[in-house]
Amino acid sequence: MKLLLAVCLSIAFALPAHAETTLASFYWEDARTANGEHFYPDGLTAAHRSLPFGTRLRVTSIATGRSVVVRINDRGPAAWTGRGLDLSRGAARVIGMIGAGVARVSYSVVGRS
Repeated sequence: MKLLLAVCLSIAFALPAHAETTLASFYWEDARTANGEHFYPDGLTAAHRSLPFGTRLRVTSIATGRSVVVRINDRGPAAWTGRGLDLSRGAARVIGMIGAGVARVSYSVVGRS
C-alpha cells in the first residue's frame, strides 16, 4: 500500500497542473519512438523532452483555437530548436497547423494511460 501511494504521489508531482505555452512542430518519418512503439504518422501522439510516456495532453493551437488530445510516446524536440512539443502529423492536422509547419500552442495534462 505504501509503495502504491509513493508511486501515485511521484506521478502527481511530476505532471504540471497548469497550461504551458510553447512552439510545436510536427513530424511524419516512419520509425520507432523512444518508448519502443512503431510510430504512426497519422496517430495522435507527441514527443516531449521530460513528461512521462503515456501522459495525455490537450494541445490547443493559439491561431486556430482547435484542440486535440495526444499521448506522449517519444522524446524531443531538441532543446536548441526552441520548441517544446513535436506532434504527429495526425495531431497537427486536427489543430490546423499542417500548412504552417510550426505553431504556438498551449497544452495541459489531462491524464495518463
